[in-house]
Amino acid sequence: MATTYAVLSEGLEKRFGDVHALRGLDLAVAEGTVCGMLGPNGAGKTTAVRLLTTLLRPDAGSARVAGHDLLREAAAVRRGIGVTGQDTSIDGDLTGRQNLRLFAGCTGWEGRRGGPPTCSSVSG
Repeated sequence: MATTYAVLSEGLEKRFGDVHALRGLDLAVAEGTVCGMLGPNGAGKTTAVRLLTTLLRPDAGSARVAGHDLLREAAAVRRGIGVTGQDTSIDGDLTGRQNLRLFAGCTGWEGRRGGPPTCSSVSG
């Protein structure tokens, strides 16, 4: 059985002037899994997320997110994903699940069968 990837990148790179913020990111995240990026400050975690969510254009490499090419199908990538930062919350008393449901309602996921795809994997 072939693996279907939610995220697949090869050689993704980003420079800011003389600073090489991300060098050759090869990442394969299978559909239906959770992926966390860990590393010290300056390791390129935020740059990688910004690239994979189409907020930045890569200087080199390629990626497919939600089945769509990062550069040629950026709008489709954005329609196929949802991203929230670790500190993003309207109300600090909301649980992880409540926060996801709030964002799901704001972005149109609320009425879809099954709700947000990540709600089942979050406790609280």
